[in-house]
Amino acid sequence: MRNAMEKKGRRVLLAATGINLVSGMLYTWGIISRTLMEELGWTSRQASLPYTLATVFFVVAMVAFGTVQDQRGPRFTATIGVLLMGTGMILSGLRTEPLPVAAAFGILTGSGIGILNVSTLPPAVKWFPKELKGLVSGVVVGGVSLSSLLYSPLGNWLIEDYGVSTVFLVIGVFSLLTGVFLARILANPPRQSRQPGLDRVGSSQDRSWREMVRTREFWLVWLMMALASSSGLMVIGHVVTIARVQAGWSGGFLLVMLLALFNTLGRFTGGGLSDRMGRINLIRLIFILQLVNMLALGAMRTVPVLALGVAVAGMCYGAIFSVFPATISDLYGLRHFGINFALMFTGWGVGGIIGPMTAAWIFDLTGGYAMAYLVSAGLIGIALALSYLYEVIRKAEEPLEVT
Repeated sequence: MRNAMEKKGRRVLLAATGINLVSGMLYTWGIISRTLMEELGWTSRQASLPYTLATVFFVVAMVAFGTVQDQRGPRFTATIGVLLMGTGMILSGLRTEPLPVAAAFGILTGSGIGILNVSTLPPAVKWFPKELKGLVSGVVVGGVSLSSLLYSPLGNWLIEDYGVSTVFLVIGVFSLLTGVFLARILANPPRQSRQPGLDRVGSSQDRSWREMVRTREFWLVWLMMALASSSGLMVIGHVVTIARVQAGWSGGFLLVMLLALFNTLGRFTGGGLSDRMGRINLIRLIFILQLVNMLALGAMRTVPVLALGVAVAGMCYGAIFSVFPATISDLYGLRHFGINFALMFTGWGVGGIIGPMTAAWIFDLTGGYAMAYLVSAGLIGIALALSYLYEVIRKAEEPLEVT
């Protein structure tokens, strides 16, 4: 019986990772946006809007379907997510104009990816003991960043030979067919076999989202997530243009692949490291690296040095996707992890607005990103300060609640 359960858990883990691998096309938007600007005459803000909308509706859909996933199961919600994701990509390829692409990619595809995100990590974590929560989280979310290693060369080849419409159509059809198959494998374990989560004071009591949002710990985690993710999302959304402007290099799509590689490395290693060194210790280390990197990024004018900055940005960004979900499961348990995880992830949605759109606005005004890097560094500095406040509250004898 135990061996059968372990095999089922591994299958769910592989299916969840595979779905995230298929659904990670957000991280190739830098290649698509470059083509929309250079060949179709879009402005930087027009090319950033679908990406920004996708991050917003990603989070809206996560929250809307978090409770549905907890109640109906991941197979049901994942199937809906795959259908929305694939349909949005296909519609984007049929009419490549600013408003239609913003609606199709930004709303439909963004919503589908968000639903898939809340349908993959919760069931995978529930199949494994609490000592492996960070590692399992890292493996599942690592599939998203790993997808750029698939989509970046594919997208670049399709754009050069067939045009941007074909990129949308091919990826849309591929993700739709593959995702539907993998969604059928997802399942929650029998309730009696689940590993109990640990709440804020070390008991096995699970906390609902209503209880969670009354705690100061949650809002500190939320703010840190928003501020930290804005830095990575800014680089991800503009990396191809950054390469052209700062290094005079047209091979920015290779930096997309490099960023994806280190994003994946950060996700895979971040979870396991947080299991060993503690969540808040790793979070603080990530913030310090991000802060130093943002302050230095404006001076990176050659391709090798810029590649180093992109690699650090990708690794730090990836690591937060492992450590923050594990932190939420530590604090509030696994029974309501779907909706709790989704609400925490709204911080990422705010970061998706702050980072890419601020950088686009500054670039349109100044023709560069120097001021955007400084703004990002300031936000990371605030997040670093919040990490110390979080530790103070966690060490208090009684958990503090928002009044």
